[in-house]
Amino acid sequence: MDEYASLRLENQLCFPLYAASREVIKRYRPFLDALGLTYTQYIAMMVFWAEKKISVKELGKRLYLDSGTLTPVLKSLETKGYVHRERCAEDERVLMVEITNDGEKLKEKAKSVPAKVAGCFRLEKDDAAALYRLLYKLLAEENG
Repeated sequence: MDEYASLRLENQLCFPLYAASREVIKRYRPFLDALGLTYTQYIAMMVFWAEKKISVKELGKRLYLDSGTLTPVLKSLETKGYVHRERCAEDERVLMVEITNDGEKLKEKAKSVPAKVAGCFRLEKDDAAALYRLLYKLLAEENG
């Protein structure tokens, strides 16, 4: 038995997750470039399109991002006119972010992105659903 087998790349769960994540994000790039968004800005906008207004802390939880990563994303989205940040009136420690009218309009331009990206992969619907379920199961264990 090879005592170093666990150090082989092909025996690591983290590597195919990392490589697949990079590949998926790369497939998004041309569609998001057309919208003037990075992938992180895009996933943040998806939360804003659904929630309209959310605290930075809650947004970070939803996106699995820390404030150090989120702050420049939100600053950029605000500069583009898609969101507005303001302190909560009830608790000034809480920073709220709200989608603007321009941010809402961007939703119409972005609605075709998921189907376009899905067309880039040869993954059966059942396999995609199973992968989705397993990945969220993994995330739940890490954040449980």
